[in-house]
Amino acid sequence: MTAEIKIYPQPAKLAEVVAVELQKASKQANDAGRRFNLVLAGGGTPRAVYQVLTRPEFRKSIAWDCVHFFWGDERCVSPDHEDSNFRMAKETLLDTLAILEENIHRIRGESDPTAEATRYAEEIINHLKPQPEETPRFDWVLLGLGTDGHTASLFPGVELIEDRSGVCAVAVQPQSGQKRITLTNRVLNQARRVSFIVTGKSKAQVVADILNESPESQNYPAAQIHPQQGTLEWFLDEEAAEKLKE
Repeated sequence: MTAEIKIYPQPAKLAEVVAVELQKASKQANDAGRRFNLVLAGGGTPRAVYQVLTRPEFRKSIAWDCVHFFWGDERCVSPDHEDSNFRMAKETLLDTLAILEENIHRIRGESDPTAEATRYAEEIINHLKPQPEETPRFDWVLLGLGTDGHTASLFPGVELIEDRSGVCAVAVQPQSGQKRITLTNRVLNQARRVSFIVTGKSKAQVVADILNESPESQNYPAAQIHPQQGTLEWFLDEEAAEKLKE
């Protein structure tokens, strides 16, 4: 499928646009009387989006009670650890908005990784309620991008230990050896909407490789994200987009 590429002059403008898109999407869900199931990403660029969402114009206008928060991946650390994706979102967004506890579906990084991958997959299935043999479908998945082409905790050349449902898996970060729990390609590609949020010159080459479909990109997990029945977007600042072909 063809990705929608959206380029903005500064990261701050990009973050504001993503926040407005979330405002619109969650309103549509709330007006339709249904929940809005959002998958959060870790990293500095998503953090900027979360900070924008705490501004009064978003904090007061979004029906937060209908938004359910999930995570694309998590490091196997405690929820108060400085490396925790949950902690970042909690401190930046969730605490400020006083989100209902039942709307927060965190990955328990402090638990045994294999057991937690199974538990989290079951929580996702019980919440999204897919038909038998169908893959759970989130409304919107936010993803970051590593300079090695990884996204969530899907790393180049790293085999996953998937739970039986194929929803979640355990991965090992190749440099540090740290274990992580991640959603699988299967689930990411089933989402109604997937958005990569990428800023900075350090990501320019990998962005160009993927979007220009270079041979190198075949080894990048991020290049394998192609929603089957949904929308794929790339929100980029000018630095991240500087090596793209016209």
